[in-house]
Amino acid sequence: MAVVDDVDRAEEKVPAKGIAAYLASHLREYGLLLALIVVMVFFQIVTDGTLLRAVNVTNLLLQNSYIVIMALGMLIVIVSGNIDLSVGSVMGFIGALAAVLMVHHGQSVLVTTLVCLGIGGLIGAAQGYWVAYWKIPSFIVTLAGMLVFRGLSLWLLEGQSVGPFPREFQVIANGFVPDIFPEGIGAALTGLFDVRQVNLLTLAAGIATTVAIVWLGMRQRSRNKVYGIEDEPFSFFVARNAIIAAALIFITFKLATFRGLPNVLITMSVLTVIYAFITSSTVIGRRIYALGGNAKAAKLSGIKTERLTFLAFTNMGVLAAAAGLVFAARLNTATPKAGFALELDVIAAVFIGGASMSGGVGTIIGAVVGAFLMGVLNNGMSIMGIGIDYQQMIKGLVLLAAVIFDVYNKTKRG
Repeated sequence: MAVVDDVDRAEEKVPAKGIAAYLASHLREYGLLLALIVVMVFFQIVTDGTLLRAVNVTNLLLQNSYIVIMALGMLIVIVSGNIDLSVGSVMGFIGALAAVLMVHHGQSVLVTTLVCLGIGGLIGAAQGYWVAYWKIPSFIVTLAGMLVFRGLSLWLLEGQSVGPFPREFQVIANGFVPDIFPEGIGAALTGLFDVRQVNLLTLAAGIATTVAIVWLGMRQRSRNKVYGIEDEPFSFFVARNAIIAAALIFITFKLATFRGLPNVLITMSVLTVIYAFITSSTVIGRRIYALGGNAKAAKLSGIKTERLTFLAFTNMGVLAAAAGLVFAARLNTATPKAGFALELDVIAAVFIGGASMSGGVGTIIGAVVGAFLMGVLNNGMSIMGIGIDYQQMIKGLVLLAAVIFDVYNKTKRG
């Protein structure tokens, strides 16, 4: 109640910004949320409700997990004013390396995971070194990396698929968190909601997460108003949080009535929170945005721009390796074509999520939403039976529209 009272008092101190003016200046953020809602509603209707069935919601999360993980790193690379075209190939190479270590050489899951993450970091560091300290354009360096690691995957696997993986490795991507509550309570809810089962842990986690997000939003709004920071109109704040809360509760219920919380969802959520905090609330996060906004000015202000660029690529390598492990665990095999063209989906997700081509602009949440928007498009079109040729064209047009919108906004502000 104290937070609510602070908000009410603060509303009297700071005059609210006009709704039209606020919407015009934040059109991309609200437009992205609206686009995701419209796309989901559209496919829910044309697929006769298949899109949002419990099993398909779970599949959506599992299928897009590795895209989301790589989008977190790609957002930082793009915000810093660079790009990484090698992530799909690095992901496939790490999956191949994991297969060789576990299947051919009998290494444990823990050793394999640590080795693969370390190799991913070294790959990112090697590419970042040439970009940061030799000033070779990231497009060229990572294009070369894409070809190199695609070839290394073929060489490592000798052109064949390798698998299956140990069960304890598969649970990274295909496992679910078991329910810890008594079965009797879940049975009562099962009858109440007329479903086969209800995972109480999933339900409780979803409700707790929703309450935490709304409370944090209210606290941040209160602080902004107290310090005179102009914020969104109260009606927008309420509507946005209501939509987010409803979506979270809905997804939580769908997961709870299927198999519960996927392990990979926990991984994605933790990584998203960590990177959102780093980019929005830390010195290194602000410096990355400064680097992408104006590299010369950032260097003159004392920021070690070369080291930041180097770290951005190293981080991208580690996340590409993590995505490679998740992808391999989900397929339960490593294939020479794993990760082929996935870098395009990752880059598209970041740009659709609001990142600018010139760097300095973009958010972690936007990248995650962009990834799921692309995921919903892929999933919905597949359910409808639309061919891969048309799917690629539609995704390309969506990406082009996002970039045109970004250029239009910059021209309008200028």
